Formats: sequence, structure tokens, C-alpha cells
Amino acid sequence: MGQQGLQVARVVPGSIADELGVEIGDQVQSINGQPVRDVLDYRFLTADEELEMVILKNNQEDWILEIEKDYEEDLGLDFGDAGFGHILRCQNRCIFCFVEQMPAGMRKSLYIKDDDFRLSFLHGNFITLTNLRPQDLERIVKQRLSPLYVSVHSTNPVLREKILGHAGAGKIMEQLSFLTGNGIDVHTQIVLSPGVNDGNELKRTVRDLSTMWPHVLSIAVVPVGLTKYRDNLYKLRTFTPQEAGHVVSFIGSCQKKFLEELGYPLVFASDEFYLLSGTAIPATEIYADFPQTENGVGLVRLFLDEWEDVLPILPKKLSEPRRITAVTGILASAVLAPVIDRLNLIENLEVCLRVVVNKYFGEHVTVAGLLTASDLEQAFQGTDLGDLLILPSVMLREGETVFLDDVTVKQLAGRLKVPIAVVDGPAEMIKIIIERPEKVGY
Repeated sequence: MGQQGLQVARVVPGSIADELGVEIGDQVQSINGQPVRDVLDYRFLTADEELEMVILKNNQEDWILEIEKDYEEDLGLDFGDAGFGHILRCQNRCIFCFVEQMPAGMRKSLYIKDDDFRLSFLHGNFITLTNLRPQDLERIVKQRLSPLYVSVHSTNPVLREKILGHAGAGKIMEQLSFLTGNGIDVHTQIVLSPGVNDGNELKRTVRDLSTMWPHVLSIAVVPVGLTKYRDNLYKLRTFTPQEAGHVVSFIGSCQKKFLEELGYPLVFASDEFYLLSGTAIPATEIYADFPQTENGVGLVRLFLDEWEDVLPILPKKLSEPRRITAVTGILASAVLAPVIDRLNLIENLEVCLRVVVNKYFGEHVTVAGLLTASDLEQAFQGTDLGDLLILPSVMLREGETVFLDDVTVKQLAGRLKVPIAVVDGPAEMIKIIIERPEKVGY
């Protein structure tokens, strides 16, 4: 046939594909007469019970495999990193684009500006819809790629075009109406910039998106993130505590209204707004099903709830003296301080909370998740950190032990000459504290 197909990276031993003689390097070209462009096509097309699969073998022979199987039974093929083929890139020039504000020397993947609806469906990546063609929208509906995660920012067509720097960005309501009207669910976010899309513009955006409930599943409002690397970029500023308080107040009134009308709060402010304004973190029920924790919405509430759960099991005394350093960024220091105070009531335990200023991105960046190994090394070099250094997992790439500046936890531990433990919350932290330091960390 000669056309490029989806290349097999692994065949599960004993699977249907293995029994039929499919091998690594073979190419799946079509299923039931439909071309296989990527792994999502493959998953969609193999859900049937009867398949006719065209395979291009390594020796360039064409095989036609007729397969009968149970509905959605897996064939046992894995396509690895090449399963998506060409990743759809971002075509926007957003006024607050974080990639445009990053220095050199970070992980290479951080400089890739993807805007791919397939990654949105599979991994929860936020997309803007500006690079979607009509056939892409049709495919999303046909293959039921739901839910998607969409960066809206504004439903005002003119303003959204300005924010995204894209002439087609103003079609967002038309695109969302098409998707939600065809049963596709969407989580949305609004990156809020003071003087740009806040105030009445925010009210309009929340109102417009709420009309598409229940297929608009959630609306997250997060503050713009600005680094010190903004030369020749659009002039923006961060929120003042008072302005953050206004945002929190507005969202609180919206949640009350939506709870009464929809039985669901729908719109959520990121934790940063509460911490910046000094407003109390809402009760657990206000976060409903915690739909956007990956976006920094509700993480503090989950932390506080978990802390309340572990309080009754705190020991009164450790078997031997232990000195520990815990790290956080400026923003969450007020949350961690009373926790550390309580831990220091445990006999034989001394915990020091170290609040690290972000020198890498700039002091306007106050979240712990954007601290780098460089920041920690600069803050702690030559410092006695005790028996163990505890870091929050948000500092690292999910599923890995690498900081944003491409330094591993093991490398940092060697430079600081102290074991390091990475924890995901109070329960893990307590578990680490009551174990012997040499049994944990790097």
C-alpha cells in the first residue's frame, strides 16, 4: 500500500495481536476501511466486535486480518510515544503566555506549546480551540472525546482575540455551543489579568459559560502568572490583596447563586486568590467534587482536611531526636506555619519551616510549585538542614523526580548533603517523620 500507518511499539504476549503474528515495527494502516491516524482512531475503531485490519509488515507485505472479539476487548498493541504522530501546536500569542516568560536551561518539554485536543482528552491539557478545523470538531463529537479542558479567558469576541493574539479566537462561544450541544463535556478556565478580563468582563464570561451547564462542568478562575522575564511583552501586573478579595467575593456570590439554581457551585477560584487576599479557605462542600485540583483549585482545602484527619494519630514523642526542615513558597507559608507549630510539640522532634523566595522566575512568583532546584540550592547552600529535607511534590514533574530546571532530587540531595523526601500531603509527611531518616529520601 505504501502509506504511512501507526507503527507498533509493543505487542502484549498472548494477546489477539500476538496470536495473529503482529510484530513490533508493523504499521496499522486501516480498520474497517477507515484510516488510522493516531492512537485515538485506533481505540475508537477497535471498539467493534468485528474488525478488518490492514497491516503493513516490516517486509512491506500487506496483511488483512479479520478479527472477531468481544466489544472493546483489547487487541494488545501499544504504539508508544509515536501514537499521536504530529502534536498540534499552539498558534496563539497570548499576552500572558508562560512559555514566553521562561529563561533558558529548563526541561525541553516546557518550551513546547501544544494545543492538541487529543492531549486535552487523554491528559487534561488545556486547549484554546483556535487551531481546530470543522473536521476536528466533528471528530471530537463522533469519537466522544469528552471531557475536554478549554482555556476560555473571555467570551467577549474582541477581547478574546486580543488576549490570545489570534484572529479566530472570537468564535469561542460558537465552538463551545457546538461541542456542548452535541453532548461533549468541558472543563473551562479563565486566566485572570487585572484591568484586562476582570470586573464586568469576568461577570460576562461566567454568565455566558453558565448557560451551557451541565455540559460546562466547571469554571476555574486563576490569577495571571508573571515572571521577571517579560522584556518586550504585553504590560501586565499581578493582583493586589484587595483586588484578589474582590474576585473571591464575586465568585462566592456566584457559587451561592449556582448552588441554589443548579445544585452545583460551578465556578471556583484558585487557592492563590484566597491566600493572597487573606480570605479563609472555603469549606469542603463548596468544592463539590474538586473538579480542577490540577489547576490549583482546592488543594489547600484538601491539605487542611487531611491534616485534621492525621492530628489524632500524631505521636507524643519520637524514639530518638530528629531535626527536619520543611520547605514551601511564600504563598502557602501561612497554611504551613500552624502545622509546623503543632509538630514541634512532639517531644524529640524539631521541624523548621523554610520559606523560599523564587529567584529563578522572580519574586512575583510565590507558589511552591514553581520553585526550582536552583532556588533551593541558593537558599540552603552551606546551611545545616538537619536529618532530612521535606519538599512538596508540586515542585516536581508529575510521576518524576525532576525539578523545572532539569535537576533531579538525587542531584540536589548530593549538593545539599542531606536526604530529601518528597511528600504529597500531611499523611505522607507524618509517615516520613516517624520513620528513621535513613530509610527515606535520596
